[in-house]
Parts: sequence; C-alpha cells; structure tokens
Amino acid sequence: MIAVTTLRNRNVALFGLGGSGIATAQALVEGGANVTAWDDNPDSVAKAAAAGIPTADLRQVDWSGISSFVLSPGVPLTHPKPHWSVDLARAAGVEIVGDVELFVRERRAHAPDCPFIAITGTNGKSTTTALIAHILKASGRDTQLGGNIGTAVLTLDPPKAGRFYVVECSSYQIDLSPTIDPTAGILLNLTPDHLDRHGTMQHYADIKERLVAGSDTAVVAVDDSFTALIADRIERSGTKVVRVSRRRPLADGFYAEGGHIRFAHGGTSRPVADLSEIQTLRGGHNAQNAAAAIAACLAVGVGEEEIRKGLASFPGLKHRMQPVGRKGGVVFVNDSKATNADAAAPALSSYDRIYWIAGGLPKEGGIASLSGFFPRIAKAYLIGEAAAAFAVTLGEQVPYEISGTLERAVAHAAADAAGDANGPVAVLLSPACASFDQYKNFEVRGDAFVGHVAAVAGVEMLIETNG
Repeated sequence: MIAVTTLRNRNVALFGLGGSGIATAQALVEGGANVTAWDDNPDSVAKAAAAGIPTADLRQVDWSGISSFVLSPGVPLTHPKPHWSVDLARAAGVEIVGDVELFVRERRAHAPDCPFIAITGTNGKSTTTALIAHILKASGRDTQLGGNIGTAVLTLDPPKAGRFYVVECSSYQIDLSPTIDPTAGILLNLTPDHLDRHGTMQHYADIKERLVAGSDTAVVAVDDSFTALIADRIERSGTKVVRVSRRRPLADGFYAEGGHIRFAHGGTSRPVADLSEIQTLRGGHNAQNAAAAIAACLAVGVGEEEIRKGLASFPGLKHRMQPVGRKGGVVFVNDSKATNADAAAPALSSYDRIYWIAGGLPKEGGIASLSGFFPRIAKAYLIGEAAAAFAVTLGEQVPYEISGTLERAVAHAAADAAGDANGPVAVLLSPACASFDQYKNFEVRGDAFVGHVAAVAGVEMLIETNG
C-alpha cells in the first residue's frame, strides 16, 4: 500500500466506497489523514466501517474544516450533473481530487525520479499498459502495474528510487488528477466515448490532453484529428513530443510499416522491431500499441534489445486477442472482451481465415458493421440470445450454424478447422455481444472458452490453465 502522507493531519472527505474507494480511504488513514467517508449505498458504508474507515454522511459535516475532497472516478464530476457531494465541496472551495492525484503527490514527495508511465486513449490502453509492464518486468526492473487496468493505484508498493510505475488512466481519473506528471505519458487515440459524463467531444479531448501535457515526454499517436492537434499544441508549449502512427510514415517518430516498427529522425528511418511473428501483437491497432510502448520504454531508459525481447515474449492481455492454444495449423484465440461489433473488428481484421464464435446478449446495431470482414470467415458458430439475429445478418454470405452453447461451438469449430486445407486458420471467440445471457461477465466467458479449448484432443495450450 502507498500511505498518503501528503495529507497527514488534514481533514479529508471521501465519497465512493467501492473497491478503489475503500483502498484509497485505507491509504489515507494509513498516512495519518483524518478521514470522513461516505457512499449513497448503505451496504458500502457498512463495509467501510467494518474495515475501520471512519464514516459519516457528508451532508452533515462542517466543510469549512475540510482541506481535500477525494472522489471515486465512477461518480459524476460534471455531467450529466455534478454529484451532490461535488456541489458541497465546490461551495466550500475545497479541492476535488482522485486516487491517481494522491499517487502522483506521493511520488513527488518521496521518489520524484522513479519512472512513471501513464497511458490513456479511447481504445487500446489496457493492452499497451500490459505490454509496457511486461517489457519492464522481462528486463528485470522493479515494476508496479495499476490504475484503470484493475489494480487500485494506491494498493501498489510505495515509490522509491528505481521502481517503475505503469498506470492506465481513464478520462475520469485524469479529470480528478490536476497535477498528473508522468515521466512518459501516452495518448493513443480519441473517438467519441463517455460523452454522457463529459458533455462534448471537445471536453473529453481536453481532459485526455492533460495527461500528455503534464508529461516529461509525451507519446502521441497522431492518426486522428484530435490527437494530431493535441501533439502540435503541447509541442508548441514546450513539451517534448514523440509522434506515433499506424497508418503512414512519419518524418520524425515511430510508425508501422509491413509488420515492422520504424523510427524516423533527421531525414532517415530504421527498423526497431519486427512484429510479424508475434501472435499477440497482430493487427494495425497492435502495431500502434507496440510503437507507443517502444517510445515510452525508450523514454524511461530501456534499451532497444531489451524492448525487442519483451515484445517477443508478450503473452497478450487476457481475453483480448489472446492466443490460448494451438493444434497444427489452427490457433485458438480468446477475444471475449469484444462485447460489441466495434470491439470485435480488430480481431477479425487480424486473421485471414477464421472459424468465428459469436453471440451472447446482443448490443444495438448487431454485427452489420462487420460485413467487410465476412469474406475472411470460413464459418460462424452462433451462441446465446443473438444467434438467430446474427444468422439473419450473415445470411448467404457466410456459412454458419446455431451452436447454442460455447462448448458445442468450440468442439464443432475445432473439428472443422482441423480439416481446413487452406490454413493456417484461427478459431476465434470474438462474440460482439455482452455475456450476461449465459455468463456473469466476459472474463468468465473467456475462461470457459479456454477450458473448452483445453479439452480439444491434441491441443497444445499456450497459456497456463488451472486444470
């Protein structure tokens, strides 16, 4: 745990007692702050109180004595309207911050030179975060991985010299981190997302910009109009900017070309990494992720050969285009995290011949937007509530069966793929649906897929399984 010593002996109000909220409250208490915590859910308040966290209704406290208000990122700060606790803090002139802001203050106070890489973007940030952490760990560095990727940042080990931090940041977390200052900050892309919480695309972009604007080195992928403008603007303000592109050569920066990542500078370019044989980094989107990871790792002192070794051994992000098994020329790929059509597109674009397992609880729009990938699909195996609707969309363009269950889909797809003379091929779970009709969440669905793959006769598992 990172004890929050920078608020020692201060009166701190906290709202939001989910997993990260309780962790933040405990870190504040451990650091010596006088904490008053609350939540709209009485069960969450009771759980916090049982954990030894002081609780009280923040509507009843004297805000004139509060020095800081810590808000959980899931609680509305601005849109669709500020939460009532935000209104109280603002009326009292109290600063509003989140757990990532507390982390950056502790780093500055105790180990300002320990490398800190922060990653944001609408898509790809979890893969890029995991890839960077893997490269650092594989090179033998003391590496702490947390943030939006699933581990509350204040539960990590405390900052000290030589310890590397890799932190995924959502827009909500950045909005609550006014002084975020990474050694290397990454902005991958910007497309409309979370506008119910940010109001406009411009406001959403402005929030994301803060992360790279505060960085010693800003790594910005410049393949969309918002990020290209951000790169130019923060560079003019004096920030060191390294540009990245998956779509075109750059005069200065890292770009993808023919399965390679190249670095251009001073009128010349050279290859720095070959991704063509790395199954976990297939596709143009992963070329962008890898290029950004390379730039950030170089910025914190990792050598090129160390980076190449880390890329080659990257196991992939669990449930996201993760190769989990192989049998002859067939690779089995877990992309259970693809819970809508847009999320399924990267995997479908990354394999030339696919036995596609799709379906579940359907999302609005179905799979019509994926029709451009239909020629790659040898056969589809449809499961869950969406099966009938997906069958109508596939029509006569793609051979399909309504398998119903994931177990049956895996068995049938494995048998059909094994007899395909046009290999190599992929048996791909990329459902383009939520999981809730048959599974608790996409993680449980993905684990079930792995279990069914492990049951295929003669399969070589590429990941560790629990039996």
